[in-house]
Amino acid sequence: MFRIGSNGAQKHLFSFRFQLFYSTVPAATSSSANVLVDFMVNSLGFSTQEAISTSCKVTLSRLRNYEPHLLLDVFDQMGINKLQIKTLISSTPKLLICRVDKNLQPKIKVLQQLGLSGSDLVTLIKKNFLTRGLHTIIEPNLVYLRELLGSHDSVAGIVMKEPRLLGCNLPKIMPPNISFLQNLGFSRKDIDKAFHRRPRFLLNNPEWLERAVHRLEINFRMPPVSLTFLHAVEVLGSFDESKLERKFDIYRSFGWPDSDICKMVRKLPYCLTTSEAKIRITLKFFMNELGYEPSYLASHAPLLKYSLEKRVMPRNEILKFLKENQLVKGKLCLYTVVKCTELQFLEKYVLPFRAKMPEVYDLYMKTRS
Repeated sequence: MFRIGSNGAQKHLFSFRFQLFYSTVPAATSSSANVLVDFMVNSLGFSTQEAISTSCKVTLSRLRNYEPHLLLDVFDQMGINKLQIKTLISSTPKLLICRVDKNLQPKIKVLQQLGLSGSDLVTLIKKNFLTRGLHTIIEPNLVYLRELLGSHDSVAGIVMKEPRLLGCNLPKIMPPNISFLQNLGFSRKDIDKAFHRRPRFLLNNPEWLERAVHRLEINFRMPPVSLTFLHAVEVLGSFDESKLERKFDIYRSFGWPDSDICKMVRKLPYCLTTSEAKIRITLKFFMNELGYEPSYLASHAPLLKYSLEKRVMPRNEILKFLKENQLVKGKLCLYTVVKCTELQFLEKYVLPFRAKMPEVYDLYMKTRS
């Protein structure tokens, strides 16, 4: 089969794409495209190949909107450097043909009024920010969030946490969900806290949120009065059912019955926010290496959320050392050791034994490096 591994083959392919790009557009448009490529190469540091590849992604018939110097002026006022501009253009080529004065600039101004600048603005622009109407979507959403959260700082913070908030019709989507949760007995204060923790869960349609609540009550046997119920609603409301089911299947593949999966969710719903890869690695460590049973892990669910590399495994090494050298009396389990704060762990399980056996402190420092 063909391989494009050699430099000659790459150059040939690039030359073919270059010729194809310019041979399939009208002469006037081709001339504008040349200017566009030249601008990216000379002003933004693109290679010729990168510039042509990026320019292929824009609608050539709209190159009449091309305003490179205005675009650079706006970016300069935002305080972003040439490398950031290049990255931004690469990820969002439509910037090259947007109406800077009528589209980009007014939207940036609205966000700057929230106190956002520099890299924050870059992040939002990369999230399809340009495709949303200023007066029909962005401004009404910001007004709604300001009324909901009470301050520009809170609005800025939550928009950066979940940029999708700028693209949805919040005044239409969120009130029914908030009313639904209030009817279940949750206070506005609790709902606001949940929204700050995980904004996405209130962006689903009300029917999806109702299904999530129903699933928690029926499948997970979790009553709405439970302290963790709203946390569980956040989690289930932030993932589609197929993604959640894939995670459940990983637990099942390690021998977990559904009853233990339900127990874990009731204990700590945020276990479901862990990536599929991390779930596998975590279960391999606790079950295959340490021999823990599903029922124990379900009852001690926080173990599954701590960082294996930075917390669980280092402390397990020190615990083994203490037991092997008979420095601790009675039964001391990993869960007790892991849930300590760093200072508590140091003061209780390292420093008291330093004089008698300095190796324990050396081991602690080694696991910290």
